[in-house]
Amino acid sequence: MTGSAENLAAILARIDAARKKAVRPAPSTTLIAVTKTHDAEAIRPVLAAGHRVFGENRVQEAMGKWPALRSAYPGIELHLIGPLQSNKTREAVETFDAIHSLDRPRLAHALKAEIEKSGKAMTLFIQVNTGEEPQKAGVAPLDAAGFIALCRDDLKLPVKGLMCIPPHDENPAPHFALLQKLARENGLPLLSMGMSDDFESAIKFGATHVRVGSAIFGERPNARPANPH
Repeated sequence: MTGSAENLAAILARIDAARKKAVRPAPSTTLIAVTKTHDAEAIRPVLAAGHRVFGENRVQEAMGKWPALRSAYPGIELHLIGPLQSNKTREAVETFDAIHSLDRPRLAHALKAEIEKSGKAMTLFIQVNTGEEPQKAGVAPLDAAGFIALCRDDLKLPVKGLMCIPPHDENPAPHFALLQKLARENGLPLLSMGMSDDFESAIKFGATHVRVGSAIFGERPNARPANPH
């Protein structure tokens, strides 16, 4: 196996071990292999190893990279884990199967229009800014219930879960616990939380999706420590 395929196997083994140690893990935990800034050739070994769930940060990058890979490897499930501009919703709905960064009413209305127009089955996650960091996207924890109600109940969007990115200089566990609490209170089954450095902790708090990039593919060009998927 190549390096990335070996890394994939190691991460999957760690996920399995963390689930066995957890008191109440989620019914399943899906590994989203984060491929942002990595080209198609870097991704192929992981596809060849059988993995099919991937994450990208940018709509345009995904549009240029994934059509050919999807033709060559059937069954790929693509997740948008980065921020989404309202004027990119059409391309996002066309390209992705799940979006993890729903965080404002304008985007919710834009997604409703595009999803209805396309008729595509989507899975949406609301991003919660658990650390209430001013530079970071996401709805404030105190506003989460109201925004969930707007998206799921009023707009009838397919909101199934919550996502968070804890502050990089804080213990992530309290943030995972908060996201788990919000999801339970609002009847949402999915939790997208945990990255390369902390996914095992996230699994203890019921993560259904963990987003791991550098631990599989190695350090990416222009990596940003504040968002270390």
